[in-house]
Amino acid sequence: MVAHPLKDFIVRFRAGASIFKEGDPGSEMFIVQSGAVEIFRILGGKEQVLAVMEKGDFFGEMSILEGSARTASARASMDSEIIEITSAVFDKMIRGNIEIAVRMLRKLSSRLQEANRKVENLIASPGAGLKTAAPLPPVDSISEIPPPGTARIAPAPEPIASRPPLPANSRGALVLGEGLQIFPVLGDVCLIGRYDPVTGTRPEIDLTAYDTNRSVSRRHARLMAKGKELFISEEVGALNGTFLNGKRLMPGKAEPMRPGDTLALGMVLLKFQGPPGSA
Repeated sequence: MVAHPLKDFIVRFRAGASIFKEGDPGSEMFIVQSGAVEIFRILGGKEQVLAVMEKGDFFGEMSILEGSARTASARASMDSEIIEITSAVFDKMIRGNIEIAVRMLRKLSSRLQEANRKVENLIASPGAGLKTAAPLPPVDSISEIPPPGTARIAPAPEPIASRPPLPANSRGALVLGEGLQIFPVLGDVCLIGRYDPVTGTRPEIDLTAYDTNRSVSRRHARLMAKGKELFISEEVGALNGTFLNGKRLMPGKAEPMRPGDTLALGMVLLKFQGPPGSA
């Protein structure tokens, strides 16, 4: 068995153990190897959980990039193994797991976009910069953050006969297993993957609840419509591969989808069903 390339940097935390506290100085970032970590802040005297990090998720990256103090606290919500990354091993980490580097860039990009939106709002609202900043909304009002544990529980499958037909404007659907779940393909671009608590990204086809082995990457593949045809391509940085009818796809290279095609993402198997009225 091949040893983990960063096994020497794995630190074990018992359930409830603090990893760092808000305001602490820091020069490390962390990657969850196993278990789960809660990121939280004390707002208005009450503890608010901001996100739950699971295997493959990273946190604390701003300290390694900027040497800044921690802006939130982190603790293990169960017995966990955490990879502790210092600047000395940062290059080794991103070379060993390209998905981490890609997701970090996406997270920083989303932060920049949010900052740009705030600047645009200030410019569009004269005098807004002189107003007292509004208090942060309660965390439970942020729909992108699911309650701890819900991502692991698959909803009970609905009988196939009772499911409503596909929307008339759908370009088809991906069917999980023997009809356990049907994912309509809507719009010209449709991302397939798992919910990412780091960036807050939820793909149009969210396999989080059905990928119990976490073999699907957060951004794994993308469906794209070109005229009446539908194409599939693997996202850059996706791990564990994407297979169309048993043939592995090359990242970024689009391949046409046909009714009856099988699509394997990691350990999740889907079948493509054509749009309503197709033969």
